[in-house]
Amino acid sequence: MGKVALITGITGQDGSYLAELLLSKGYVVHGLVRRAALEDPLHRMGRLAFLGDRIQLHPASLESYPSVFKAISRLQPDECYHLAGQSFVSYSFEDEFSTLNANINGTHFVLSSIKEAAPHCRLYHAASSETFGKVRSTPQNEDTPFHPRSAYGISKVAGFELTRNYREAYKLHASNGILYNHESPRRGFEFVTRKITRHVALIKHGLATELRLGNLEAKRDWGHSRDYVEAMWLMLQQDKPDDYVIATGEMHSVREFCERAFSIAGLDYQKYVVTDPLFFRPAETEVLCGNPEKARRVLGWKHRVGFADLVREMVEADLEDVANQLAPRRTIVNIPQASPAVLIEPRIPLAQPEKTAR
Repeated sequence: MGKVALITGITGQDGSYLAELLLSKGYVVHGLVRRAALEDPLHRMGRLAFLGDRIQLHPASLESYPSVFKAISRLQPDECYHLAGQSFVSYSFEDEFSTLNANINGTHFVLSSIKEAAPHCRLYHAASSETFGKVRSTPQNEDTPFHPRSAYGISKVAGFELTRNYREAYKLHASNGILYNHESPRRGFEFVTRKITRHVALIKHGLATELRLGNLEAKRDWGHSRDYVEAMWLMLQQDKPDDYVIATGEMHSVREFCERAFSIAGLDYQKYVVTDPLFFRPAETEVLCGNPEKARRVLGWKHRVGFADLVREMVEADLEDVANQLAPRRTIVNIPQASPAVLIEPRIPLAQPEKTAR
């Protein structure tokens, strides 16, 4: 039997790619999920559907220390990847309290549970480039001072320091991954990249007429989630735990993302993108670009998917998905006292998400 891995946040973008990676390496993969997800898997666990019964899911809440402790104590994982939390930066301005509570306490509960019940377990904590916030230098590396500009960023600084403290005080093999923006076709609709690519598909198919965004000049370092989960795994294979910036080292603006995404569908973004003050953050982080040199040198990691290929993959996936939902489907229905009839019924496209990024 292979190593046992536990993933919090397994139903998310990173969790699904990480589970896929670990299974390919022979791991026994467990995931912690809210009980509501187990009761409604169709809507809450769609990213994991393709894995079938190859993973084992367990009900637990990061707001409940006993449930986290019980799971870790029972499973005795060799590796724990703590990815769960409130990860939408814009929402953290609307509800600072739940963001801070979920992200700080959740991380503390996981660390404490490992310390008490499975001290042999190696821990990965998902930190964030948002910890740098109002940057003092570009690109940022592991020595760049933190200056978060949102409750989300503040919560990730706290999680980073908690992880480092448990490593130094209790000798846990606990590492922080300071990951820059990473995307994929599995990204949530509320994030700006997926909001853009989804609207490209909706506009192309005549289901929308415009896309409202905030600061088009904000620049980010965008990579692919599939590449970044490999860096998470590599951190836990090292003899010594440490902290690493995971990034591409390249910056691109939201405007450039829009221009490239719309052009893939044969559209001019300037005809459809509308700047709306509603989507500007109260405190903007305009320039984030990471220096992944340490990860390259120590982990042997580097990103494989470039910006252009990332945007194309996301746009093509959304174009295909919307087209499939518009296509009629053949449904077999049983009519009393008659032969089964084949009916053609239109499929209803996904509604646009209520939450919008930026």
